[in-house]
Amino acid sequence: VGLSLRKCDDVGLDRAVARVVDAGLRVSNFVECGSDPKRWRAAADVLREQGGGALVLTTGPGVTLDWDASVDRLATLLPPDRRCAAIENTGPLRVDLSFALTLRDTVDLAERLDCGVCVEINSCWAERDLAATLARAGDRIAHVQVSDWRVGSHCTPDRVVPGDGDIPLARVIGAIEAAGYRGPYEIELVGPQIEAEGYEPAIRRAIARVDELLSSADPSR
Repeated sequence: VGLSLRKCDDVGLDRAVARVVDAGLRVSNFVECGSDPKRWRAAADVLREQGGGALVLTTGPGVTLDWDASVDRLATLLPPDRRCAAIENTGPLRVDLSFALTLRDTVDLAERLDCGVCVEINSCWAERDLAATLARAGDRIAHVQVSDWRVGSHCTPDRVVPGDGDIPLARVIGAIEAAGYRGPYEIELVGPQIEAEGYEPAIRRAIARVDELLSSADPSR
């Protein structure tokens, strides 16, 4: 399971993780990690104890610094084990969260900082030369977030169940698999269309759809 660090902090990180472990689940990643490096390091310690996983981070806003200066600042904040950190690409509407606004820029950043990449498909699927960018990322890909989107929506987040929208998921996931990635795919469903359907039915349909996509991309999965 992937956990929200923000929600774990609401009840206490140790208590939240203990409940997950008692349920027989393994933590594959933390998201919603905020901007406090001390919390990043605490979550990284949990992942290490669990045998690995990705600390999915946004960079924090870079609007007051130029891009290179923002990278240098981020370098001072990452956990000591940088390879457990996976920087997520975000769309330009979320400049409040990140200055890594394309997957290509995110791979540049990861190469400079020697950290991992979280491929957020909803925010990068339309990029030029996406397959080449994924191939370049290679084993830096530490986590993948899957959802769909309908052309014409002008709000964010506004996800739909994979297969219900217009993202060419089979092609994108095929390129991710071709890049050598064999880790977990996180289904990330949020927004008014998901809430209208209800999370439980949407999640059940999403799991079935993503299973089909992964089996088509790699029958050994």
